[in-house]
Amino acid sequence: MSDLGEMRLAWEPRVLSILRIMVALLYLQHGLNKLFDFPATPNHAPYQLMTLVPGFAGVLEVVGSLLLLIGLFTRPVAFLLSGEMAIAYFTAHQPRGFFPYLNGGSLAVLYCFTFFYLFVAGGGQWSFDRMWREPRVAISKP
Repeated sequence: MSDLGEMRLAWEPRVLSILRIMVALLYLQHGLNKLFDFPATPNHAPYQLMTLVPGFAGVLEVVGSLLLLIGLFTRPVAFLLSGEMAIAYFTAHQPRGFFPYLNGGSLAVLYCFTFFYLFVAGGGQWSFDRMWREPRVAISKP
């Protein structure tokens, strides 16, 4: 096998984990901003935690991001977040126009399909999901 093929096989699950971690960190900002105005933004519209849509979206984004960050329940969480972004796009962005670049929905579409990819691919090598799935090998000393 070529060196490039070996490198790809070795690094593919690791890069998947890096993608998961970075997307989770970026997405966490959206939930924290909705719930706590952190990072602070000008013209922040405060969300009521107990309101049906914005409060639930903020909680889902914070909890889902934290679970994705550590790679715990990656597939079901990514599926829920993908659906949340699809709903966000079609309820908040698509009514403003057809093209995502013009209606401000590019990020929602990107998150939607990234989360859908994580749903299919899993959490990668550095995830709690993988730690639970693989049996530990006992090391015997001579």
